[in-house]
Amino acid sequence: MIARLPLERHPCFDESGSHQFGRIHLPVAPKCNIQCGYCSRKTDCVNESRPGVSSRVLNPKEAASYLHRALVAEPRIAVAGIAGPGDPFANTETTLETLRLIRDTAPEMLLCISTNGMGFTEEVAHELAELRVSHVTVTINAVDPEIGAKVYAWVRDGKKTWRGVEGAKLLMERQLDAIVFAKARGMEVKVNTVVVPGVNDHHVEDVARVVAGLGADVHNLIPMTPAPGALFEDIPEPDANTMLRARRGSAKHLKQMVHCRRCRADAVGLLDDDRSREFAALMDDAREEVAADRPYVAVATQEGVLVNQHLGVADRVQIWERHEDGFRLVGDRPCPSPGSENRWDSLADVVSDCRAILVAAAGEVPRKALEGRGVAVCEMEGVIDDALETVYGGGDVARLRARRNGLGASCGCGKIREPGTGCG
Repeated sequence: MIARLPLERHPCFDESGSHQFGRIHLPVAPKCNIQCGYCSRKTDCVNESRPGVSSRVLNPKEAASYLHRALVAEPRIAVAGIAGPGDPFANTETTLETLRLIRDTAPEMLLCISTNGMGFTEEVAHELAELRVSHVTVTINAVDPEIGAKVYAWVRDGKKTWRGVEGAKLLMERQLDAIVFAKARGMEVKVNTVVVPGVNDHHVEDVARVVAGLGADVHNLIPMTPAPGALFEDIPEPDANTMLRARRGSAKHLKQMVHCRRCRADAVGLLDDDRSREFAALMDDAREEVAADRPYVAVATQEGVLVNQHLGVADRVQIWERHEDGFRLVGDRPCPSPGSENRWDSLADVVSDCRAILVAAAGEVPRKALEGRGVAVCEMEGVIDDALETVYGGGDVARLRARRNGLGASCGCGKIREPGTGCG
């Protein structure tokens, strides 16, 4: 069970505390494992306030540094949460590492998670309890797979993608299990439901009845915000009467949250005074502080001029550093050979003093091993000097690849543009 922290300080779960205590969302989870019809996950729009939006994506060390800077600027912050911009448990290791760092360095903080529930396993619930995570929000938009199939385009379980009623049924089962797992470990559970006119607005009371039966504490009904590029972009936001009817139905079963501000994934400050635009500079300061401990960049290259080698076939990487006259090649380091034990963990040791590794392509296994150790894996193709200028300058490596080759890109090493495709 969770050691009792001052739960009334969570501004989302207790409206009476929302004018005294603030929250900070740490955007460390870019990847998502479901696709909702109302979601279009842009990340670089400070003027847009809705879930899934963030102006930056941080790694765990950057997030911890940013938190402490934010606490100096806004000491009323009582809760540190992870709410995307993807899903915390499509980025489980990054999420847990971030929570560990916060618990070690800010033991007084309430910790909070907001998830779609797809990756919220019993093992995850145990880890969260060990870290004294006290509040969990699960977004549940349907408890009928036929309705869920209208809300979700697909869900991904490991490497398998499910669609239609089968996908919605799997997601629903995981979500309901998440409530049970969290409540069994003493966590406060809020259920968010995004109300979509003509899709699930008539179904809200059913959701409330089912989740109340599993022990959920609060129900937060969120009117859908039409997002350009989303499947539901042409469906209008539900009007006041629709929301009133939905809340009356839900209130028969659960306490209502009526002061929600549809927070961004990098929201910070009091609910009524979001300071995410202002605090973006603190994120950049945190990045620079963490990067200072990693002076080098590793490069997978065939001839020493271009970034043009797949990490899986590279037998060595070049090591570069910023120099007063530009960039200097420090030397090269051998990569562990294919088939060697713990190959990618060994490579992470080899480049542990590098802030990033630039490659033409990389598989998911080496990416996880390297990023888990704080080394950003940036896929691109182009001239090494151009790439280094971008990395050290905090720019977007993805643009190099797009401009030179017209290939698109899977990484932005500084201002990450698309969740699930950046360095994370």
